[in-house]
Amino acid sequence: MSPRSRNEQAIVELALRQQLATYAQTGLKPRLTPLDRAFWVALFRLWPRWKDTLVIVKPATVIRWHRKGFRLYWRAISKRGPGRPPIPAELKAVIRRLAIENDWRARKIHAEFKKLGFSVSLPTVSRYLPKRAPDPGKQQRWMTFLRNHRDGIAAMDFFVIPTVGFRLLYVWFIIDHGRREIIHFDVTANPTAPWVIQQLREAFPYDSAPQYLICDNDSIFSDQVAGTIKSFGIKPKRTAFRSPWQNGVAERWVGSCRRELLDHVIVLNEKHLHHLLRDYIAYYNDERVHTRLQDAPKHRPVEIRPSSTARVVGLPRVGGLHHRYAWKAAA
Repeated sequence: MSPRSRNEQAIVELALRQQLATYAQTGLKPRLTPLDRAFWVALFRLWPRWKDTLVIVKPATVIRWHRKGFRLYWRAISKRGPGRPPIPAELKAVIRRLAIENDWRARKIHAEFKKLGFSVSLPTVSRYLPKRAPDPGKQQRWMTFLRNHRDGIAAMDFFVIPTVGFRLLYVWFIIDHGRREIIHFDVTANPTAPWVIQQLREAFPYDSAPQYLICDNDSIFSDQVAGTIKSFGIKPKRTAFRSPWQNGVAERWVGSCRRELLDHVIVLNEKHLHHLLRDYIAYYNDERVHTRLQDAPKHRPVEIRPSSTARVVGLPRVGGLHHRYAWKAAA
Protein backbone atom coordinates (compact mmCIF):
# COMPACT_ATOMS: atom_id res chain seq x y z
CA MET A 1 0.00 0.00 0.00
CA SER A 2 1.44 3.38 -1.01
CA PRO A 3 2.17 5.87 1.85
CA ARG A 4 -0.36 8.61 2.36
CA SER A 5 0.44 12.23 1.69
CA ARG A 6 0.01 14.82 4.42
CA ASN A 7 -3.26 16.08 2.92
CA GLU A 8 -4.63 12.55 2.55
CA GLN A 9 -3.69 11.72 6.13
CA ALA A 10 -5.59 14.81 7.27
CA ILE A 11 -8.66 13.65 5.34
CA VAL A 12 -8.44 10.18 6.94
CA GLU A 13 -8.25 11.70 10.41
CA LEU A 14 -11.17 14.00 9.66
CA ALA A 15 -13.32 11.07 8.47
CA LEU A 16 -12.51 8.97 11.53
CA ARG A 17 -13.12 11.86 13.93
CA GLN A 18 -16.49 12.54 12.31
CA GLN A 19 -17.58 8.92 12.85
CA LEU A 20 -16.31 8.87 16.43
CA ALA A 21 -18.24 12.05 17.16
CA THR A 22 -21.42 10.46 15.78
CA TYR A 23 -20.95 7.37 17.94
CA ALA A 24 -20.28 9.53 21.02
CA GLN A 25 -23.55 11.42 20.53
CA THR A 26 -25.89 8.54 19.66
CA GLY A 27 -24.36 5.33 21.11
CA LEU A 28 -23.99 1.91 19.51
CA LYS A 29 -26.68 2.48 16.87
CA PRO A 30 -25.89 5.91 15.47
CA ARG A 31 -28.64 7.97 13.88
CA LEU A 32 -27.09 10.00 11.10
CA THR A 33 -28.19 13.58 10.63
CA PRO A 34 -28.53 15.30 7.24
CA LEU A 35 -25.22 17.03 8.00
CA ASP A 36 -23.50 13.63 8.48
CA ARG A 37 -24.89 12.40 5.17
CA ALA A 38 -23.81 15.55 3.37
CA PHE A 39 -20.30 15.08 4.80
CA TRP A 40 -19.97 11.57 3.31
CA VAL A 41 -21.53 12.49 -0.01
CA ALA A 42 -19.02 15.35 -0.31
CA LEU A 43 -16.15 13.08 0.78
CA PHE A 44 -16.73 10.39 -1.86
CA ARG A 45 -16.98 13.09 -4.54
CA LEU A 46 -13.66 14.64 -3.50
CA TRP A 47 -11.60 11.64 -2.34
CA PRO A 48 -11.45 8.37 -4.33
CA ARG A 49 -10.38 6.25 -1.30
CA TRP A 50 -13.32 7.20 0.89
CA LYS A 51 -14.37 3.57 1.40
CA ASP A 52 -11.13 2.78 3.27
CA THR A 53 -12.25 4.78 6.31
CA LEU A 54 -16.00 4.18 6.18
CA VAL A 55 -17.24 2.00 9.06
CA ILE A 56 -20.35 3.77 10.31
CA VAL A 57 -22.54 2.77 7.34
CA LYS A 58 -22.35 0.41 4.38
CA PRO A 59 -21.13 1.66 0.95
CA ALA A 60 -24.57 0.75 -0.45
CA THR A 61 -26.06 3.32 1.91
CA VAL A 62 -23.86 6.05 0.46
CA ILE A 63 -24.93 4.97 -3.03
CA ARG A 64 -28.56 5.33 -1.94
CA TRP A 65 -27.84 8.82 -0.58
CA HIS A 66 -26.26 9.76 -3.91
CA ARG A 67 -29.33 8.65 -5.88
CA LYS A 68 -31.61 10.52 -3.50
CA GLY A 69 -29.44 13.61 -3.85
CA PHE A 70 -29.59 13.31 -7.64
CA ARG A 71 -33.41 13.27 -7.53
CA LEU A 72 -33.51 16.26 -5.19
CA TYR A 73 -31.00 18.15 -7.34
CA TRP A 74 -33.05 17.78 -10.53
CA ARG A 75 -36.27 18.46 -8.70
CA ALA A 76 -34.78 21.72 -7.46
CA ILE A 77 -33.63 22.93 -10.89
CA SER A 78 -36.68 21.70 -12.82
CA LYS A 79 -39.72 23.86 -13.31
CA ARG A 80 -43.14 22.38 -13.73
CA GLY A 81 -44.69 23.20 -17.05
CA PRO A 82 -48.29 24.34 -17.47
CA GLY A 83 -49.33 20.85 -18.58
CA ARG A 84 -52.79 19.84 -19.73
CA PRO A 85 -55.57 21.23 -17.48
CA PRO A 86 -57.64 18.61 -15.62
CA ILE A 87 -61.21 17.93 -16.71
CA PRO A 88 -64.20 17.69 -14.33
CA ALA A 89 -65.06 14.34 -12.77
CA GLU A 90 -68.49 14.52 -14.43
CA LEU A 91 -66.87 14.65 -17.87
CA LYS A 92 -64.65 11.65 -17.04
CA ALA A 93 -67.77 9.71 -16.07
CA VAL A 94 -69.45 10.63 -19.38
CA ILE A 95 -66.41 9.34 -21.33
CA ARG A 96 -66.57 6.00 -19.52
CA ARG A 97 -70.35 5.81 -19.94
CA LEU A 98 -70.25 6.35 -23.71
CA ALA A 99 -67.46 3.80 -24.06
CA ILE A 100 -69.28 1.12 -22.03
CA GLU A 101 -72.82 1.66 -23.38
CA ASN A 102 -71.85 1.81 -27.06
CA ASP A 103 -68.45 0.06 -27.22
CA TRP A 104 -67.03 3.30 -28.66
CA ARG A 105 -63.39 4.27 -28.72
CA ALA A 106 -61.69 7.68 -28.57
CA ARG A 107 -62.44 9.08 -32.03
CA LYS A 108 -66.13 8.23 -31.88
CA ILE A 109 -66.52 9.71 -28.39
CA HIS A 110 -64.54 12.81 -29.40
CA ALA A 111 -66.86 13.39 -32.36
CA GLU A 112 -69.92 12.96 -30.12
CA PHE A 113 -68.49 15.47 -27.63
CA LYS A 114 -68.20 18.05 -30.41
CA LYS A 115 -71.92 17.66 -31.05
CA LEU A 116 -72.58 18.17 -27.32
CA GLY A 117 -70.47 21.32 -27.21
CA PHE A 118 -67.63 19.93 -25.10
CA SER A 119 -64.16 21.31 -25.86
CA VAL A 120 -61.98 18.27 -25.14
CA SER A 121 -59.00 17.07 -27.15
CA LEU A 122 -58.69 13.56 -28.60
CA PRO A 123 -55.65 12.62 -26.38
CA THR A 124 -57.64 13.62 -23.28
CA VAL A 125 -60.53 11.36 -24.30
CA SER A 126 -58.07 8.51 -24.90
CA ARG A 127 -56.55 8.96 -21.43
CA TYR A 128 -59.82 8.37 -19.58
CA LEU A 129 -61.16 5.46 -21.63
CA PRO A 130 -61.76 2.27 -19.58
CA LYS A 131 -59.27 -0.51 -20.22
CA ARG A 132 -60.39 -3.34 -22.44
CA ALA A 133 -59.73 -6.95 -21.51
CA PRO A 134 -57.26 -8.51 -23.98
CA ASP A 135 -58.60 -10.92 -26.59
CA PRO A 136 -56.87 -14.32 -26.07
CA GLY A 137 -57.22 -15.11 -29.75
CA LYS A 138 -55.46 -11.95 -30.82
CA GLN A 139 -52.73 -12.50 -28.25
CA GLN A 140 -52.05 -15.96 -29.58
CA ARG A 141 -51.89 -14.73 -33.17
CA TRP A 142 -49.42 -12.00 -32.17
CA MET A 143 -47.26 -14.51 -30.28
CA THR A 144 -47.19 -16.75 -33.34
CA PHE A 145 -46.31 -13.82 -35.57
CA LEU A 146 -43.49 -12.65 -33.31
CA ARG A 147 -42.12 -16.16 -32.90
CA ASN A 148 -41.89 -16.58 -36.68
CA HIS A 149 -40.24 -13.18 -37.26
CA ARG A 150 -38.07 -12.57 -34.20
CA ASP A 151 -34.85 -13.74 -35.85
CA GLY A 152 -35.15 -10.87 -38.34
CA ILE A 153 -35.94 -8.15 -35.76
CA ALA A 154 -33.59 -5.97 -33.72
CA ALA A 155 -34.26 -2.93 -31.55
CA MET A 156 -32.26 0.13 -30.51
CA ASP A 157 -32.78 2.54 -27.65
CA PHE A 158 -31.16 5.01 -25.24
CA PHE A 159 -31.19 5.11 -21.46
CA VAL A 160 -29.70 7.67 -19.10
CA ILE A 161 -27.25 7.21 -16.20
CA PRO A 162 -26.23 9.95 -13.71
CA THR A 163 -22.58 10.26 -12.69
CA VAL A 164 -21.17 11.03 -9.26
CA GLY A 165 -21.22 14.73 -10.18
CA PHE A 166 -24.87 14.59 -11.39
CA ARG A 167 -23.87 14.76 -15.08
CA LEU A 168 -25.97 12.68 -17.48
CA LEU A 169 -24.48 9.99 -19.69
CA TYR A 170 -26.46 8.33 -22.50
CA VAL A 171 -26.13 4.61 -23.26
CA TRP A 172 -27.13 3.52 -26.76
CA PHE A 173 -27.51 -0.15 -27.65
CA ILE A 174 -28.94 -2.58 -30.19
CA ILE A 175 -30.44 -5.90 -29.08
CA ASP A 176 -31.38 -8.88 -31.25
CA HIS A 177 -34.91 -10.21 -30.67
CA GLY A 178 -34.18 -13.82 -31.59
CA ARG A 179 -31.39 -14.58 -29.09
CA ARG A 180 -31.61 -11.42 -26.90
CA GLU A 181 -27.97 -10.69 -27.78
CA ILE A 182 -26.57 -7.17 -27.35
CA ILE A 183 -25.16 -6.53 -30.81
CA HIS A 184 -23.50 -3.18 -30.10
CA PHE A 185 -23.40 -0.43 -27.48
CA ASP A 186 -21.64 2.83 -26.73
CA VAL A 187 -21.70 5.71 -24.26
CA THR A 188 -21.74 9.46 -24.85
CA ALA A 189 -22.49 12.67 -23.01
CA ASN A 190 -23.76 14.41 -26.17
CA PRO A 191 -25.89 12.12 -28.37
CA THR A 192 -26.52 13.38 -31.89
CA ALA A 193 -27.91 11.93 -35.11
CA PRO A 194 -24.44 11.70 -36.80
CA TRP A 195 -23.13 9.86 -33.73
CA VAL A 196 -25.98 7.32 -33.94
CA ILE A 197 -25.31 6.84 -37.67
CA GLN A 198 -21.66 6.02 -36.95
CA GLN A 199 -22.73 3.49 -34.31
CA LEU A 200 -25.08 1.84 -36.82
CA ARG A 201 -22.21 1.47 -39.29
CA GLU A 202 -20.14 -0.26 -36.61
CA ALA A 203 -23.05 -2.46 -35.50
CA PHE A 204 -23.94 -3.84 -38.94
CA PRO A 205 -20.82 -4.53 -40.99
CA TYR A 206 -21.12 -6.38 -44.29
CA ASP A 207 -24.39 -8.39 -44.54
CA SER A 208 -25.22 -8.75 -40.84
CA ALA A 209 -28.18 -6.34 -40.78
CA PRO A 210 -31.62 -7.60 -39.62
CA GLN A 211 -34.78 -7.14 -41.65
CA TYR A 212 -36.48 -4.77 -39.18
CA LEU A 213 -35.13 -2.31 -36.60
CA ILE A 214 -37.47 -1.02 -33.89
CA CYS A 215 -36.91 2.45 -32.41
CA ASP A 216 -38.97 5.06 -30.61
CA ASN A 217 -39.76 8.66 -31.57
CA ASP A 218 -36.70 10.22 -29.95
CA SER A 219 -35.69 13.35 -31.87
CA ILE A 220 -32.18 11.91 -32.30
CA PHE A 221 -33.65 9.11 -34.45
CA SER A 222 -34.30 11.69 -37.15
CA ASP A 223 -35.11 11.29 -40.84
CA GLN A 224 -31.34 11.28 -41.48
CA VAL A 225 -30.95 8.26 -39.19
CA ALA A 226 -33.97 6.55 -40.78
CA GLY A 227 -32.45 7.09 -44.22
CA THR A 228 -29.19 5.50 -43.12
CA ILE A 229 -31.08 2.51 -41.71
CA LYS A 230 -32.88 2.05 -45.04
CA SER A 231 -29.57 2.24 -46.92
CA PHE A 232 -28.48 -0.89 -45.04
CA GLY A 233 -31.52 -2.74 -46.36
CA ILE A 234 -33.29 -2.50 -42.99
CA LYS A 235 -36.89 -1.39 -42.53
CA PRO A 236 -37.15 1.03 -39.56
CA LYS A 237 -40.26 0.60 -37.39
CA ARG A 238 -41.14 3.40 -34.98
CA THR A 239 -43.20 2.79 -31.86
CA ALA A 240 -46.19 4.97 -30.99
CA PHE A 241 -45.70 8.03 -28.78
CA ARG A 242 -45.29 7.23 -25.07
CA SER A 243 -45.58 3.49 -25.72
CA PRO A 244 -42.42 1.87 -24.33
CA TRP A 245 -44.15 -1.54 -24.19
CA GLN A 246 -43.98 -1.62 -27.99
CA ASN A 247 -40.20 -1.93 -27.63
CA GLY A 248 -40.48 -4.44 -24.80
CA VAL A 249 -37.34 -6.50 -25.49
CA ALA A 250 -35.11 -3.43 -25.29
CA GLU A 251 -36.93 -2.06 -22.22
CA ARG A 252 -36.60 -5.38 -20.38
CA TRP A 253 -32.87 -5.45 -21.03
CA VAL A 254 -32.54 -1.92 -19.63
CA GLY A 255 -34.31 -3.15 -16.50
CA SER A 256 -31.95 -6.14 -16.22
CA CYS A 257 -28.91 -3.91 -16.68
CA ARG A 258 -30.07 -1.54 -13.95
CA ARG A 259 -30.99 -4.28 -11.45
CA GLU A 260 -27.89 -6.41 -12.03
CA LEU A 261 -25.25 -3.69 -12.46
CA LEU A 262 -26.08 0.01 -12.33
CA ASP A 263 -28.11 -0.07 -9.09
CA HIS A 264 -24.97 -1.32 -7.30
CA VAL A 265 -22.39 1.25 -8.44
CA ILE A 266 -21.85 5.00 -8.62
CA VAL A 267 -20.63 5.93 -12.09
CA LEU A 268 -17.59 8.22 -12.04
CA ASN A 269 -17.34 9.26 -15.69
CA GLU A 270 -17.87 8.13 -19.27
CA LYS A 271 -14.81 5.85 -19.32
CA HIS A 272 -15.89 4.17 -16.08
CA LEU A 273 -19.42 3.51 -17.37
CA HIS A 274 -18.09 2.10 -20.65
CA HIS A 275 -15.81 -0.27 -18.73
CA LEU A 276 -18.67 -1.48 -16.49
CA LEU A 277 -21.04 -2.07 -19.40
CA ARG A 278 -18.37 -3.83 -21.45
CA ASP A 279 -17.81 -6.36 -18.64
CA TYR A 280 -21.53 -6.82 -17.99
CA ILE A 281 -22.46 -7.27 -21.67
CA ALA A 282 -19.65 -9.81 -22.16
CA TYR A 283 -21.06 -11.77 -19.19
CA TYR A 284 -24.66 -11.29 -20.42
CA ASN A 285 -23.99 -12.46 -23.99
CA ASP A 286 -21.58 -15.34 -23.30
CA GLU A 287 -22.42 -16.76 -19.86
CA ARG A 288 -25.61 -15.46 -18.22
CA VAL A 289 -28.48 -17.95 -18.66
CA HIS A 290 -31.57 -16.23 -20.07
CA THR A 291 -34.75 -17.53 -18.43
CA ARG A 292 -36.78 -17.83 -21.65
CA LEU A 293 -33.92 -19.19 -23.77
CA GLN A 294 -32.63 -21.56 -21.06
CA ASP A 295 -29.23 -20.63 -22.47
CA ALA A 296 -26.92 -17.67 -22.94
CA PRO A 297 -27.56 -15.53 -26.04
CA LYS A 298 -24.34 -16.82 -27.67
CA HIS A 299 -25.05 -20.51 -26.88
CA ARG A 300 -23.04 -21.33 -23.76
CA PRO A 301 -21.81 -24.94 -24.14
CA VAL A 302 -22.87 -27.69 -21.73
CA GLU A 303 -20.08 -28.83 -19.39
CA ILE A 304 -19.88 -32.53 -18.55
CA ARG A 305 -18.62 -33.44 -15.09
CA PRO A 306 -15.04 -34.58 -15.71
CA SER A 307 -14.89 -36.99 -12.78
CA SER A 308 -16.84 -38.09 -9.73
CA THR A 309 -14.57 -36.02 -7.49
CA ALA A 310 -15.02 -32.79 -9.43
CA ARG A 311 -16.85 -29.99 -7.66
CA VAL A 312 -18.74 -26.88 -8.74
CA VAL A 313 -16.81 -23.61 -8.37
CA GLY A 314 -17.96 -20.03 -8.88
CA LEU A 315 -15.94 -17.77 -11.19
CA PRO A 316 -16.54 -14.09 -10.35
CA ARG A 317 -17.79 -11.84 -13.11
CA VAL A 318 -18.46 -8.08 -13.30
CA GLY A 319 -16.31 -7.34 -10.27
CA GLY A 320 -17.93 -10.12 -8.22
CA LEU A 321 -21.54 -9.00 -8.71
CA HIS A 322 -22.22 -12.20 -10.68
CA HIS A 323 -20.67 -15.64 -11.11
CA ARG A 324 -20.17 -18.22 -13.82
CA TYR A 325 -20.29 -21.77 -12.43
CA ALA A 326 -18.12 -24.58 -13.78
CA TRP A 327 -16.69 -27.95 -12.84
CA LYS A 328 -13.23 -28.14 -11.30
CA ALA A 329 -11.33 -31.36 -10.76
CA ALA A 330 -10.33 -32.05 -7.17
CA ALA A 331 -6.69 -31.36 -6.37
